[in-house]
Amino acid sequence: MGSSMPAPLRVGLVAGEASGDTLGAGLIEALRRIEPDAQFFGVAGPKMRAAGCEVWEPAESLAVMGLFEILKELPRLLSLLARLRRSFIAARPDVFVGIDAPDTNLRLARKLHAAGIPTVQYVSPQVWAWRQNRVQSIHESVDLVLCLLPFEKRFYDGQGVAAEFVGHPLADAIPIDVDRAAARKALDLPPDAETIALLPGSRRGEVSRLAEDFAATAAWLLERRPGLTFIAPMASAATREIFSHALERVAPQVHVRLIEGRAQQALIAANAVLVASGTASLEAALCKRPMVVVYRLGALSAWIIRRLNLVKSKFFAQPNLLADRRVVGEYFQEQINPESLGAELLAWLDDAGRRAQLEQEFVGLHVNLKRDASARAAQAILELLRRTRPSPVSPP
Repeated sequence: MGSSMPAPLRVGLVAGEASGDTLGAGLIEALRRIEPDAQFFGVAGPKMRAAGCEVWEPAESLAVMGLFEILKELPRLLSLLARLRRSFIAARPDVFVGIDAPDTNLRLARKLHAAGIPTVQYVSPQVWAWRQNRVQSIHESVDLVLCLLPFEKRFYDGQGVAAEFVGHPLADAIPIDVDRAAARKALDLPPDAETIALLPGSRRGEVSRLAEDFAATAAWLLERRPGLTFIAPMASAATREIFSHALERVAPQVHVRLIEGRAQQALIAANAVLVASGTASLEAALCKRPMVVVYRLGALSAWIIRRLNLVKSKFFAQPNLLADRRVVGEYFQEQINPESLGAELLAWLDDAGRRAQLEQEFVGLHVNLKRDASARAAQAILELLRRTRPSPVSPP
């Protein structure tokens, strides 16, 4: 009898939110280039669906942020997790890949790992920064962590957890040399307008907590620099409404141009950026822009984190974490006030030499992160399967 054809690679995926959907779509495309017949199914967004993933649940069903928001949604999330666990164990994928959303994905991965399914976490939880006791749980839940940032792999190496640094997809997507003139033309901004980009976050809770701070800072800046232009890319209609109401309440005299999406163009067009902590601060660095980064939690969440000494990292802004020093301003909770944020933004506008030095630092950061992340992630997953599958997938 002739040998039968190898079965196609089958990949279970769970992506949380828009950023996870983008990562998942890139991973599907990279795996398909090596394994053209591969099959994909699970929790996915529109980009993953377009890439050929069978959608069991939409990605936004996992989009929850904050200790107390999660508590409120817990019954629904637990029910969803139980349903997904049963579905994945019945489907027996060759590998399960949880993309971001660690609170959901690590719980799910633990159950699937125990059922004998190889498991991967794509995007490390910020375990190096806080709740480091989760490392043991990660070790028991996943066979491999795919890290977007180099210091994450170093952390896991020290903890005996298998991890690969694959680079950051944003670094692949943004050119090393960005074109400010083109971005300004696309946004219909005057070529010489001194422009501040305001990015108060992508989630409603985050924008609600920061909107008034951003509005008050814009008012403070305009008082001292009347010619300033303000642009604010908005992630959704809901965040736009929250932010525009805050502007009306706190800074009715300030004209802020609200833009639908197009955050990257806004960052490239700006002279300096006020940005909520998270991936947007890394995006600003990859766009080579000076910035001030802010992070505000709900009062109770902040109290618990401080009381239990949960934060272990010196910094929270991604450019500072990557440089391991304070290269841009970062402000947390009660440190956030218009005078501090505004003064630091003006200092960036007024010091061309310091701006040039920062831009060079950000070029180096960009080069280090630009690694063709999707292709590297796909290779690392296939390498894991060659070690764990009885009949390995064909080599690339």
